[in-house]
Amino acid sequence: MASAPSSWRSGRPLRLATRGSPLARRQTDMVAHLLAQARPGLVVEPVVVRTEGDRRSEEAIERIGGQGVFVKEIQEAVLAGRADVAVHSATDLPPRPVPGLALGAVPDRADVRDALVGSTLSGLRAGARVATGAARRRAQLANLRPDLCFVEARGNIETRVAKAGVGGVEAVVVALAALERLSIASQAAEVLSPLVMLPQVGQGAIALECREDDAALAELLGGIDDRAAHHALRAERSMLAALGASCSLPVGGWAVPADGGLRLRAMAASPDGRVVLHAERTGTEPEALGAEVAVALVEECGGAGLLGLELAMRGLR
Repeated sequence: MASAPSSWRSGRPLRLATRGSPLARRQTDMVAHLLAQARPGLVVEPVVVRTEGDRRSEEAIERIGGQGVFVKEIQEAVLAGRADVAVHSATDLPPRPVPGLALGAVPDRADVRDALVGSTLSGLRAGARVATGAARRRAQLANLRPDLCFVEARGNIETRVAKAGVGGVEAVVVALAALERLSIASQAAEVLSPLVMLPQVGQGAIALECREDDAALAELLGGIDDRAAHHALRAERSMLAALGASCSLPVGGWAVPADGGLRLRAMAASPDGRVVLHAERTGTEPEALGAEVAVALVEECGGAGLLGLELAMRGLR
């Protein structure tokens, strides 16, 4: 059955649902610019939504629901018709899709690397305190520097960056893409190679969701979709979904174009960083590749014993 005409096609602005943080607003402005280029004359307006993660910004993500606390209310706004497109940092999206929504576009992906603010890794003294809210970052840094101590870091990027040099915190770890989008990349003391610090699934990517029955909007979003970035995100999310994992577990993944398809490298670690496992595969079908890498991590590399993970999807082998 054909979907009803979108309200924006009737002369109303195209409404982009977004969080209210400076980074989220900047990303939404970037999307609005891309859409205006793709459809001259299109009027776009932001719809700011306050999420559970924003309301409880001082609490650890695991204690308030884990991955998804920054997207649920935004997705609900689109499903209810209060907005047309959900604009997310792809790292905030749980790996499984929400019924009624489709991943309409992934624009050109930014730098996937992590950055240290306040000090370089080698410049950190023994026992230095490093601020990060990500289990993935803590585990990999602890593997490299078992002497380091870690403290929680929540809040928007500016709030986290400001922790460097305050209260005994010598460095903060954040995504380089966030610093670049906020024009504060000069504050990075060191940018870490993905071979040293494997990125979070979706890092550097913006994910745009729309109602799955809105064919006209899907076509519009397709005009700003970057095929390589979209396929890479699909592979990374498939791996995470197969693991049944979320941002609360030390798991990372990064897919890049290779040999006419994709190469996906994934990491799973013990929370203390004493053990770090890696798996890598190439393939042409993103979801199948993600599932294959998940199987490799769990069954070939020892991930089941390490994290107590079980494959969330059966019949993958």
